[in-house]
Amino acid sequence: MRTGVWLVGARGSVATTSIVGALALRAGLTRPTGCVTELPELRGPALPAFADLVFGGHDVVATPLTKRAEALAAAGVLPGRLVDALTGDLAGVEEALRPAPTGGTEAERVAAVVRDLTDFRDRHALDRVVVVNVSATEPIAAAHPAHHDLAALREALAGPAEVLPSSSRYAYAAFTAGCPYVDFTPSTGARLPALAELAAERGLPYAGNDGKTGETLVKSVLAPMFAMRHLAVRSWSGVNLLGGGDGATLAEPAANAAKVASKQRVLGETLGYVPQGDTRIDQVEELGDFKTAWDLITFAGFLGTGMRMEFTWHGCDSALAAPLVLDLARLTAAAHAVGRTGPLTELAFFFKDGIDAPTHALAEQWTLLREFVAGLHAGSGR
Repeated sequence: MRTGVWLVGARGSVATTSIVGALALRAGLTRPTGCVTELPELRGPALPAFADLVFGGHDVVATPLTKRAEALAAAGVLPGRLVDALTGDLAGVEEALRPAPTGGTEAERVAAVVRDLTDFRDRHALDRVVVVNVSATEPIAAAHPAHHDLAALREALAGPAEVLPSSSRYAYAAFTAGCPYVDFTPSTGARLPALAELAAERGLPYAGNDGKTGETLVKSVLAPMFAMRHLAVRSWSGVNLLGGGDGATLAEPAANAAKVASKQRVLGETLGYVPQGDTRIDQVEELGDFKTAWDLITFAGFLGTGMRMEFTWHGCDSALAAPLVLDLARLTAAAHAVGRTGPLTELAFFFKDGIDAPTHALAEQWTLLREFVAGLHAGSGR
């Protein structure tokens, strides 16, 4: 099943690491560590092989992919030997990357994205293309009446005013081109009623939002523990320090607020209440593509005895996120192949704030994911 993976933000750290990783797996130069879909419980015939993934994408910057990979190798994110071995393959992917449309009206930018997606699918004889948004976090989108109705949205897009945030414009273009869409960021993406209507009209699946790679991953394990032991969480405070492109983006207050809202939702949903405390995200340029999170939890046990827990997470966000991007592309492609439409709620395992997520507890999400993938493998044999 030849599957296109169209990355929005294709020259960023996460996208570059995803591409290098997939090429290295295809060449047998690395192991699929971190790829959930390579666990025995999920592996099977419904998923496209790494060798069947073909990469393309958009970005607003023009730095060659090989230069981005070399920079990530110098920063300790990628093994330099892989970049050296895959130079020719990276040059081949470079030919499939396109500048993000920035001029003209909103309708013209949508049409340009649709043309690029269609040309990519036709030129590479792909069975389907999955669009994955790994671009910078957007501020929370301002409400617009056209967001609630597809007919109104189509009419509004023909006008001179901006109607959709960039992530939602890509979702609109992806659905128009017949492509499933995945939002790995906390941006609005496909989370608009009009876009849900468009996905249903075109018979397409979609997933998101905001990949769960570090501190929130730990929260989704610990919060159910406190709930199941009937311990009262009094406060839960976190500090996230990060550099790189994410750090620069999240230094902007509006983007920071969108990210924090996504990270905090797991506590209220899992505990049934929101404890005191907050999550703070600060930029520390020196950390580059690595990040540190420190959390302090205070809780009460029997007879009101006060206790506390602390944890520290040090991670490389790109190395944690990239295998999940590959997982999501494979799973979404398989879901499309068997006729799934609408939000893929079972993929909440991968997200901080999964669309229509039935639970935020990681163990429960894992069970739902296993059942979902078993159904994909059964459906692929029809």
